[in-house]
Amino acid sequence: MRSNPVKQALKAGQPQVGTWLSLGSITASRFLARAGFAWLTVDIEHSLVDWETATHMFASIADAGCVALARVPSNRHDHIKRVLDNGAHGVVVPMVNTVEEAEAAVSACLYPPTGTRSVGGSVHSLNFQATPKDYFARANSEILVVLQCEHIMAVENAERIFAVPGIDAIFVGPNDLAASMRSKDGTPPSAEATAQAMKHILATCKKVGVAAGVHCFSADEVVARIEEGWQFLAINSELRMMMDSANEVIRRVGLKGTESAKY
Repeated sequence: MRSNPVKQALKAGQPQVGTWLSLGSITASRFLARAGFAWLTVDIEHSLVDWETATHMFASIADAGCVALARVPSNRHDHIKRVLDNGAHGVVVPMVNTVEEAEAAVSACLYPPTGTRSVGGSVHSLNFQATPKDYFARANSEILVVLQCEHIMAVENAERIFAVPGIDAIFVGPNDLAASMRSKDGTPPSAEATAQAMKHILATCKKVGVAAGVHCFSADEVVARIEEGWQFLAINSELRMMMDSANEVIRRVGLKGTESAKY
């Protein structure tokens, strides 16, 4: 059975860089899976991607030798089970704010007796280059479990949440985290307050021994975050990369773009 190199690298303290897939393009996933990223996450939370398309994207990524992850729409047993049964090598679970929510997410990823994932599906073993028998025997050791810390409540409960057994990485959604820190009148948090929250997340991950992850918006930020000790790093998305490149061409040629295209 194919091992999960991202899971192994994170355990060894090594950084792993990937990107987000939000367009639902199987062809784009095929190209990006060969571009050199360690992993690609199919975003099923904030995109138009349906279950069948996601399944084909997982296969395209896996067949290229890359690690296919799925961000599920929410922390529900059926969502987690479905992406794993359809071939994801791991799961990114959004908005995990309590210990109970963390325990439920981890449990849904793992077969008994460790967890509560039910036995079923067919294509999952193909993406691990395994027989179904081998997959059922070893999946618990190879599925990557990533929980998102994207609310100030999760930051406040960080030590207890992050210490839940079975978590491979904690991943910060900086936009949602900042939104949750707004004052009652809608004033955004100060840069200092946001930075302190990020430092607390990173320090807590190091304390309990799980990889710290964050979504970055430039290559320079990825390099800086790795130097700080972050390990599971996303850079932009395929949509953002496409529009950044297009907008740069428009700017240099002297054409006039529209504001709505400046993603």
